[in-house]
Parts: sequence; structure tokens; C-alpha cells
Amino acid sequence: MGSMRAIVFFFFFISPLNPISTATVPPLPRIKAVNLGGWLLTEGWIKPSLFNNITNNDLLDGTQVQLKSASVGKYLSVKNGGGEVILANRDSASSSKTFILWRVDSTHFQFRVFLKQFVGVNASSSAVAVATMPGLSETFEIAKSENSVTADSDGNGSWGNDDPSVFLMKTIGTMRGEYQLTNGYGPIKAPAVMRKHWRTFIVEEDFMFMNDNGLNAVRIPVGWWIASDPTPPAPYVGGSLAALDNAFTWAEKYGLKVIIDLHAAPGSQNGDEHGGGRDGSVEWGVAGSGNVEKTVAVIEFLTRRYAARPNLIAVELINQPKAEMVDFDTLKSYYQAGYDAVRRHTSTAYVIFSTRLHGDAGGFISFASGLDRTVLDIHYYNLYLSKFDGWTAQQNIDYVNNQRANELASITNSNGGPLSFVGEWVAEWKVVNASEEEYRRFGEAQLNVFGRASFGWAYWTYKNVDNHWSLKWMITNGYISLVKTSNIAVC
Repeated sequence: MGSMRAIVFFFFFISPLNPISTATVPPLPRIKAVNLGGWLLTEGWIKPSLFNNITNNDLLDGTQVQLKSASVGKYLSVKNGGGEVILANRDSASSSKTFILWRVDSTHFQFRVFLKQFVGVNASSSAVAVATMPGLSETFEIAKSENSVTADSDGNGSWGNDDPSVFLMKTIGTMRGEYQLTNGYGPIKAPAVMRKHWRTFIVEEDFMFMNDNGLNAVRIPVGWWIASDPTPPAPYVGGSLAALDNAFTWAEKYGLKVIIDLHAAPGSQNGDEHGGGRDGSVEWGVAGSGNVEKTVAVIEFLTRRYAARPNLIAVELINQPKAEMVDFDTLKSYYQAGYDAVRRHTSTAYVIFSTRLHGDAGGFISFASGLDRTVLDIHYYNLYLSKFDGWTAQQNIDYVNNQRANELASITNSNGGPLSFVGEWVAEWKVVNASEEEYRRFGEAQLNVFGRASFGWAYWTYKNVDNHWSLKWMITNGYISLVKTSNIAVC
């Protein structure tokens, strides 16, 4: 059993308000932007090499594991999904019988169960899952070989199949976000890794490239901890705020507008790695957590800092809250508070409301219509859903030209309502062995349809190891051309 405890402190300071920015904003061309994903908010699939040098990098925070007793031959489970004893009684392991790792260091771990309690050892040496926060008795040292894992052992067993401290371990899911990266490297190594990444992944020349190739804005995803820079709570690393300052300077130099996008909120609004999730759970909006109030404080901080910048075009209050985990009323209440926070510092920047994933956007239209300079963000991907399985290139293109066009038209209000914004889209799909010409036609269809959004669009993302997800690669290799697209004024 390990002897380590992880404690994270959260501090938010609100300084006196700056005078509100009231500079006159002339009509702008529709936004043709790119998301700077994977830069100031880590997404491991965008740049997997960031994780290469983490010890035991297959056992990061949020990794889902199933444990099978070598001696009993059955999987471990917790009775009723949590709050009970641990049993070795399952022939197979379902999702509710899966344990989720919280990593303390490269060899010490805590195991969270389905109902969010932690596995521990009680006074009678029985394994239980009752603690809502982990302590010493919920922290285990893991010694791993190719096919086995041991926990809470003195290390003097036979290590054979008859040893009750030996378990076969199977990982069935993992996360690769900023929490996983910084906690994986630890407080000694993480600062150098992160600062090198921020310094090299996006540079000034990239903003020149964007301007030269027909873009007029960037959407920059950030995490809530940026508001505590230069000393954010562990395990995060300070320095991303200085990088955001650089982005504003470079964008201004090359004539680009900036959308600040709060992609990861305290407690995570969607559980995903890009939503700041540690283990897939959603704690944002939970009554008594204070996470909504903390999020408003982050918006206040960011707006106050950049309101005087002439190229701040918009602040997006939160990204992709999940409908099944964040209720409409909570989100609407937050949007009002976030809108008010922005307006305390600027009357000209647009305020962007993200629609809920898998939720109806309609409810936000009437709400936003009563507020000045609001934008409704909806994301369109011909991916992820099973309905796109097996589709041909032409079926995908027809879907964009018909279904997507109709959906977008339904939220594009020309009578004083919120402007519409396709904040994320990509020229990637599930079509196998698509030709270069088919990719071009798919990209052109989306540019044509999403160009009708009254605020504009933003491609996901600028750089990516997967070529079709990288707008820089797509432009350089002739798949997408933006220079000839028209500019239509945003009112």
C-alpha cells in the first residue's frame, strides 16, 4: 500500500474591474477561422508524441481497467456498483465492473468505481469501495509485468497463478488530455514539456500562413486553469497565459480576429479529455460544487484581460456541454451570468453560446434573442455516429448539401436573433479509401454550406498528425482553397 496523498487547491481571485471597452466595431466579413486545437489545451490524439516519455504511459488518469484474479479465475467487481465490498465473482466484466485509475505517480494509483467511490482496505483488511475521496488506505502500489498486476501486497508471494495477490489486467479505455499529460510527467518534468510544446507547436509564422491563405480569425481553446496562471493548481503548469498573449499579438500583426473558447470548465462539462476530464465523470453544474461560479470567474478574468485588444471578436462561454449530463436550465443560467461577465468589460465582443451535444438547439435561440451580440455555436461532423457507417462519398456530400444545410438554416435567424456559427467541422469522414478528388468535393460542399452561417465557421484543427484533420496540410496539399470564398458582412 502506498503512502502518498494528492491534494489539489483551487484559488480564484477577482481584481477590480477595468473600464468597459466601448470601441466601435465596423461590419466584419463572415468569420473564416481555424481552431488552434491541441495547443493551449492538450488533446493527445492531435500530437501523440507528447506522451511518449511518460513512465507507464498506458496507466494514466482515467484509464479503465478490468482485473481478473489469477487464483480464482474471476473478475473483480464492487457490489451494487459502489458503497459495498469488492468481490471476485464475475466471469466477465461489464462497464459497471470496470475500475477507473487516478494516478498519484508512476507506481501509485487509486481505483474509482462506477458510483464514484474509491477502492480501499477497511479495518478488517477487506477490500471495499466506500470512500468518496481517496486517502492512504485507498492508494495502492502497482508492480506490473507483461500480463499481471499486484496491489496491496508485501511483495513476498510466489507470483504464480495460485497467489491471491496476482491479477490479470486489461485496459479498455484511456484518456489523453492535459490532466493526464501533466500528472503523468509529474511536477518536475511537466513544466519543461509543456513550455516547449507551447513555444513550438504554434508560432508566429503560422499566423502569417493563415492570413496568406484566406483565414481571418482563430478560435483558441483554453482550459479553466489558465485564469490561475502562472501558478495554476496541480498538476497543471503555468505558462499558457503568456502563450495566449502571444497569440493575440501575432493575430493583430497579421490581421486576424481572436475567439477565446473556454473548452474545459472546472469539473468538466462533458467528461472528455478536451473538456478537462480526469476520469470521464462530469462534475460541472452539480449542485453545491461551485463549479458554475468558478467558470464565471474564469470568463471574467479572460474578458477583463483582453477586452482592450482590438482583435478580440468573441468569447465562447463553454464548449460542448453534454445534454444528458448538463440540464438546460443550469446551462441557461450560466450563459446569462457569463454574458453579464463579458458585458462588464466590453459591449462590442460577441458572446458565443455552445449548443449541447445531442441536445436541441432551439431553446437557446429565444433566450439569446433577448441579448445583444450573441452567437449560437453548432458543430457538424460526419463522424462518430453509427448512421455514417458504410456511407459512400456522395452520400456524405449529399447529406451536407441537404440535411446540414436545412439544420443550419433553421438556426440562422435573420430577424435580430443570435448569429449562427459552425465552430467545428472537418473534411474527414468514415469513407474508406476515398480519393483526393472526393475529399476536395466534401470540403467544398462544407465550405459552401457552412459559409451561409451568419457569423461564420472554424475548421478543426490547424495542426494534426492525421492529415485531413490539419487545415494547414489540407491547404498546402491543395485539398482546400479559401482565397476565392466570398466575404459577407456580419451585422
